[in-house]
Amino acid sequence: MEEPEMQLKGKKVTDKFTESIYVLANEPSVALYRLQEHVRRSLPELAQHKADMQRWEEQSQGAIYTVEYACSAVKNLVDSSVYFRSVEGLLKQAISIRDHMNAATQGHRTRLLHLA
Repeated sequence: MEEPEMQLKGKKVTDKFTESIYVLANEPSVALYRLQEHVRRSLPELAQHKADMQRWEEQSQGAIYTVEYACSAVKNLVDSSVYFRSVEGLLKQAISIRDHMNAATQGHRTRLLHLA
């Protein structure tokens, strides 16, 4: 009779001991300690990721500025097509006037050669 009673008492003791260990293992201070360990291990890597992200953001901001500047330049070129057409017309007039002047000078020389 003593043996089953001892087994029952032993089981109660081990159950209480297991419960106590479980409570201690899950105590908030232990959880905070584990959290602190995790932060210490992962913080350098997270700081490096943050620095990388900031550097990439700066690079992308520079690229965005460059693209916006290029788009603005292209838009200005498109808007200035009127001026280019005007310059083209003036150049054609200048070439025509030059050709007339060359023809006139050539005709004047020919007349002088015939008169001489």
